[in-house]
Amino acid sequence: MKTFRMVTLFLGLFSFATCEAADPFLTIEGGAGPGNGQHIVFVTGEEYYRSEEGMSMFAKILARHHGFKCTVLFAIDSASGYINPNRNTHIPGLAALEHADLMVIFARLRELPDAEMKHIADYINAGKPVLGIRNATHAFRYSRDSSSPYKNWDFQSKEWAGGFGQQILGDTWIAHYGTFQKEATLAHINISQRHHPVLRGVKDTIFCHSDVNSVERLTTNDIVLFHGQVLSGLNRTDPAVTDQRKDTRMPFAWFKNYTAPSGKSGRSFTTTAGASLDWLSEDLRRMMVNAMLSLTGHEKEIPDRTNVSFIDSYTPKPTGAMADSVWAAEKLTPASFAIKAAKPE
Repeated sequence: MKTFRMVTLFLGLFSFATCEAADPFLTIEGGAGPGNGQHIVFVTGEEYYRSEEGMSMFAKILARHHGFKCTVLFAIDSASGYINPNRNTHIPGLAALEHADLMVIFARLRELPDAEMKHIADYINAGKPVLGIRNATHAFRYSRDSSSPYKNWDFQSKEWAGGFGQQILGDTWIAHYGTFQKEATLAHINISQRHHPVLRGVKDTIFCHSDVNSVERLTTNDIVLFHGQVLSGLNRTDPAVTDQRKDTRMPFAWFKNYTAPSGKSGRSFTTTAGASLDWLSEDLRRMMVNAMLSLTGHEKEIPDRTNVSFIDSYTPKPTGAMADSVWAAEKLTPASFAIKAAKPE
């Protein structure tokens, strides 16, 4: 009998581990906190900024400190089963959006199958809240001969001007205003919004390794919380540029009320920050978590100093595209980003 129980226990543990390893997404159950009973889905898929690292880190914070169930979706290479953002046609698990309370999207130039894209479109058409990060302004790009019903979501769309980025987040892709990987960002608070609940506990300036992006199509109804200034180098101590850009600060973080293709209204928050290194800034993390609390109906509950401490070690990789061979060698799966057990003392 004892032998039978041991075998049964072993098989049970083996089954659990196998299922966990096979899951094409990462789910972290929520605990106590304002978000208990709510679900945040993080959609990742871009080649430069290690969104798979940063969004997994946020999922852990939102689940463990604030109670949300969090699911992180990844760009998966169908052939290998490993994470590879260079593959832009597959993000498994998007059905999770059917019951999500917030979609956080950090994707770039995806051309998803209609069956996958439908989950995103249905979510938006329900007027549900969205948080977009950096490349999300150009999350989708369709080939010229595409017959997809979602082709107008393309960031260059003329029919639905600027596609998803402009219509839902406030602007589509224009250009780098700072020089990519050579000029960082110093974001300055919009003094007129200093008492906005999302800025509680956030300092007046935020440093980001990411460069400033051009943002030119926001309306007077959009609420800008920070503007980004171009620095002359990649260090916080580097001075601002002295060329023709020195007196221009681009919107860096803002809220927008959007109208979905269905006609329903929703609310979004967007930031042009995004490199995994950027999230080392406690103030930036706090603004992001506060924005997620706001979008999920907890704006009045935002404390003076929201807990944004890391759940486990966070050692982000530098910005930059990686070749397929590098991704293949990494052999990353969603389970690679699960909460790491603390080492015994």
